[in-house]
Amino acid sequence: MRGVGSLGIFSRLRARFHGSLRFKLLALALGPLLVAVPILIGILAGWGAVYYDRLLITKVRSDLAVGHGYFEQVKEGVGRRVEALAGSERLARALRMRSHVSATTALLRDARAQLGVDFLILVDAEGRVLAASGGPTAGLAYPLPAARMKQPGAHTGIDILAAGVLAAIDPVLAGKAHTPLIATRNATPTVQTDESRGMVIQSVAPVAVDGEAAPQFLVGGLLLNKNLDFVDRINDIVYPEGTLPPGSAGTATLFLDDVRIGTNVRLFEGERAIGTRVSAAVRRTVLDEGRTWLDRAFVVNDWYVSAYEPIMDSAGRRVGMLYVGFLEEPFQRARQLALAAVALLFALTVAVAAFVSLRLARHVSQPVERMHGTMSAIESGQTEARVGGGLSDSTAADELAELAAHFDRLLDRLAAQTEALQRWGSELDSKVAERTQELAAANQTLRSAQQRLVMSEKLAAIGQLAAGVAHEINNPVAVIQGNLDVLRETLGDAAAPAMPEIRLIQDQVFRIRLIVTKLLQFARPAEYAGYLEPVRLDQVVQDSLVLVAHQMKKTSVAVMQEMHASRPVTVNRNELQQVLINLIVNALQAMPEGGTLLLASGDRDEGGIKGGFVAVGDSGPGIAPQDRERLFDPFFTTKTSDGTGLGLWVSLGLVQRYGGRIDVACPSTGGSVFTVWLPNEAVAA
Repeated sequence: MRGVGSLGIFSRLRARFHGSLRFKLLALALGPLLVAVPILIGILAGWGAVYYDRLLITKVRSDLAVGHGYFEQVKEGVGRRVEALAGSERLARALRMRSHVSATTALLRDARAQLGVDFLILVDAEGRVLAASGGPTAGLAYPLPAARMKQPGAHTGIDILAAGVLAAIDPVLAGKAHTPLIATRNATPTVQTDESRGMVIQSVAPVAVDGEAAPQFLVGGLLLNKNLDFVDRINDIVYPEGTLPPGSAGTATLFLDDVRIGTNVRLFEGERAIGTRVSAAVRRTVLDEGRTWLDRAFVVNDWYVSAYEPIMDSAGRRVGMLYVGFLEEPFQRARQLALAAVALLFALTVAVAAFVSLRLARHVSQPVERMHGTMSAIESGQTEARVGGGLSDSTAADELAELAAHFDRLLDRLAAQTEALQRWGSELDSKVAERTQELAAANQTLRSAQQRLVMSEKLAAIGQLAAGVAHEINNPVAVIQGNLDVLRETLGDAAAPAMPEIRLIQDQVFRIRLIVTKLLQFARPAEYAGYLEPVRLDQVVQDSLVLVAHQMKKTSVAVMQEMHASRPVTVNRNELQQVLINLIVNALQAMPEGGTLLLASGDRDEGGIKGGFVAVGDSGPGIAPQDRERLFDPFFTTKTSDGTGLGLWVSLGLVQRYGGRIDVACPSTGGSVFTVWLPNEAVAA
């Protein structure tokens, strides 16, 4: 039922559109706006969403660059401070003392707080502990890669220390690193329940001491697990106050593998999300594939515009991630508010335009409706009806009011002329009847004379000549052809040097036969015609040129052809050939001193009927304006010595028989052009 109701409303609107000028004006004014507004809003929403997302990604990429820079700065700071202590004079003095172990241990304990690190350990070339700021006793082996100890200079990097190593260094560090895992939505499934390893910024610097044969190394480290000051400092640098819209929040996180070991993301009020894990999609992209994540991501309990990059340890392995991001929802809300404001503005614009258009449409449609009512009254027989003073004051002085006044004057004049025409019509009827009887008798006589003259002209002038010429030419042609065959058979292989000349003779004999055949087709069409056939205009033109070639040799006429007809016309080939030969001969006679003969063809549709044309033009003196109207009259000719005046008249009759016509034009450049147009399908006339 709802579909039927919609169809009914659509039908009523369509009826109003076709029957009301005011509705059409309103539709014309509001139609483009109503179509353009949804399209513009859709484009704005789509483009805005894409561009807005790109802006957010660009921002979070720059935020990650700032966070990465601070992270590298902290690593470099730890390395510089450890290297400075390793090369300091006070460490050298402590090592030169007789009780250097206790002196060095005391120095390392004091320097740990000064350097801002969690431990300082002095080891020998085999990695055995010589002195430490805390836990490990002298003589214990410290798990330091031998490759880093063999490299010259100081080296700083990220290392992952096992829980036992941290406990040996300092039990406090082991307790700080231990983190129970919290079940996290979208994370990769795991059976692990806690994380006890420690992520450490560790720097190794060689110690230069005079008189010491074996090299020594100073190891300093900063534990990043639950290092909240470090994470909060990154967040303060990346997202200072005022850089995010109200309601949004910036966050920063350090991951050991996929576990948050330091973050300011909140599980709930006051509780940091340490021990939660990253989503499986982010883990796969960053840790497994080694690519940076720049996209929206679900962080613990909400969607954030996020950036994750892998953290590499000193051996080049991906051991964790650095994350920065900000809450997405306030940005989405701001974008939706902007789109709503734009849509509201468009709606107000449409409402104002509709009000103005309604007012203007009424002023325009009222005079037109009044004139429409007047015309309807006149059609019903009320000839005295006029627009008169039925217009409102608002249109009393505009162009529509003037149009209504002109319309009334035209009606008055039309009424007077109708009365006069009726009077003259009665007088003409009697005169036309008398003249019609006289013309009917004259036309009958003239038609009979025309038919006899056409047949006499064709049979007498051309038939006898064509038959005689054909008979006289065919005999010698047959002799030439027969002897040529005998000659070729007699000579055999000896005729090979003269074969090009023999083929040339054969081609010319065939050409003579073709000319004779075309001449007979023209002279005796009844023996070759009798039916209609699809004829290609270009081929008929070429056949006609063959028959008039002997006349063209008498003049220095250049032939220019522009053949573009692609569709055949259905006619009698011989009758069409007769028409074209007549036009070509006339064109040659118009150029006795030489000139250019133009032959053109093409496709042309006229009056909804498909057809084609052939144009024959000359560069002669042209045709006088007073002679053009009589060109197709029987017995009219401009030739003084010869010519019967029947050629164009007969040609026109043949073309009109198939529903075609012949047009003549005299271009301003000189000469004349006769154009024969024929329909593709013959229409008997």
